[in-house]
Amino acid sequence: MPDPNDADVAAIAQAVEAGTDAIAVPEEMLAEPPAAPAAPPRPAGSLYAQIVTMSVHEKIKLALRGNKDARSILIRDSNKLIRRLVLQNPRFTDVEAAAVGRNRSADEEALRVISERREWMRNYQVRLALATNPKTPIPTALRLLPTLGERDVRQLAKSKNVPEHVAAQCRRMVFAKQPRGG
Repeated sequence: MPDPNDADVAAIAQAVEAGTDAIAVPEEMLAEPPAAPAAPPRPAGSLYAQIVTMSVHEKIKLALRGNKDARSILIRDSNKLIRRLVLQNPRFTDVEAAAVGRNRSADEEALRVISERREWMRNYQVRLALATNPKTPIPTALRLLPTLGERDVRQLAKSKNVPEHVAAQCRRMVFAKQPRGG
């Protein structure tokens, strides 16, 4: 089956949100597991194997409605559309957003989408993860620097793992805070 275009995706997403879709996804992939698992956990490979064999339509539904395990697999899907829809899942948390922000292989669009969500940006760990990720767009990273603690800014000023513009701005911030002797 060919990949759906943007109009098809919007229609599928709307049907999933309304609950009128006819896409079948296993129920255990939709429900969040209980805090203390009563049954022995199933091997992680089996969930991954199930998701890999799914059609694009099933992955779209799972991205919008899936549980944490399914979201953590789908956020690394090769299809950019699926990754974007995982970020639209109402159960996607700021802890998961911080994990994506720390992931050096995360794509630039996912990092940009995370930076645009106000409720995620209230979390310091999310802001720090985005500021330290070399794939974060430079204007976004620079905008986040003043919201970081002095210790983290000092570490970023010395870091070789961030873009030079970000490290240079951190050095300027550290220098500006130093007391001037006269």
